[in-house]
Amino acid sequence: MFFIVTGAYTLINYQEFLAQRTELMRASEIREILKITEGKKIISLAGGLPDPQVFPKSELAEVTREIIKEKGDRALQYSPTKGVADLRDALLNYMKKHGISVGSNDDIIITTGSQQALDIIGRVLINPQDVVVVELPTYLAALNAFRLYRPSLVGVPIDDDGMKTDVLEEKVRKLAGEGKKVKLIYTIPVAHNPAGVTLSIERKKHLLEIASEHDILVIEDDPYSHFVYEENVDVTPLKTLDSEGRVVYLSTLSKILAPGLRIGWIAGNKELVEAFERAKQSLDLHTSTLCQYVAAEAIKRGLVDRTVEKAKVVYREKRNVMLSSLDKYMVKGAWWSKPIGGLFLMLRLPSDKVDTKELLPEAVQSGVAYVPGAAFYADGSGRNTMRLNFSFPKPEEIEAGIRILSELIRKKLS
Repeated sequence: MFFIVTGAYTLINYQEFLAQRTELMRASEIREILKITEGKKIISLAGGLPDPQVFPKSELAEVTREIIKEKGDRALQYSPTKGVADLRDALLNYMKKHGISVGSNDDIIITTGSQQALDIIGRVLINPQDVVVVELPTYLAALNAFRLYRPSLVGVPIDDDGMKTDVLEEKVRKLAGEGKKVKLIYTIPVAHNPAGVTLSIERKKHLLEIASEHDILVIEDDPYSHFVYEENVDVTPLKTLDSEGRVVYLSTLSKILAPGLRIGWIAGNKELVEAFERAKQSLDLHTSTLCQYVAAEAIKRGLVDRTVEKAKVVYREKRNVMLSSLDKYMVKGAWWSKPIGGLFLMLRLPSDKVDTKELLPEAVQSGVAYVPGAAFYADGSGRNTMRLNFSFPKPEEIEAGIRILSELIRKKLS
């Protein structure tokens, strides 16, 4: 039977068809800003993009060519949900080499970037109203992933030594007294996003003591620990300090090799990884087989380590330019973190009269972009803060961007 439609289409209210959970799907402010700045002459201090000059393009082209030629039947085929054995083995060896302990009761699953890992964590571990502790501020995409599962988010402030674990302990005890049990603690302990700070060894141990006493799982997100620019900074992973199997470790090759490969992973107790595997089966069956083989070979050939060493030199210089530019141009009374590692710093303006989200369109109009800070705060605070990225723009662009931004802020405060 055929239908011929004539005249105007009937207007459909598609909002009536959307599931209620879509109300919790917040647009990533970072991704939205990238849309605004794409193709325009704007100095972007917004996204956490690696500098393309550190991409090992020719080496990856050679690796990819060899893999398709020699392993094409496997590399272009479906693969196990948990991941290609070559990559899982390579990552286990890589973690061991860099001091990240994986115990006999642990397993590893490959994910499509660490963003999928965060969604899987939420999908498998978070029930509505489960109490999840996060840092204030924390990675906004983690907040967006977790919120879909309707947790009760509790924020703990950070300082130059990372999460204030004394405040964490007070909040956990208070919640316990109210009959509420904390289920998860999500933390970026080394080279924090967005602040760039690192949890001290004393606080790492204290956090694990709290988790043990109150039977809490710890989600350790570790994308940036390879980018530490200062000496005598403790980068011991919580996973390595964990003697009870309660740390679930996430990481990614996005910053240390190339984000376009979309390779992340989760390491944790075998029982949990089995549940993560079942969740991933309904998401995408498996991460790109070809990209997994490319990543495995890049690790085995030492390409990842060489890329990291090259990137550290580039990013250290850019971080220093951003810090010196802030010292030179930024308004008096403003505060900014002094990142020991990572790709970002957090700036707080001296007055809460300036809402950085409202300021953003003017900044873009003036030729510079950033990420408004409130999106990183689970409690809705931080409206006078912003995250600034130094990995992607050129050094001269960083100085120009900070100068433009400072002038705009000065006018707003005058």
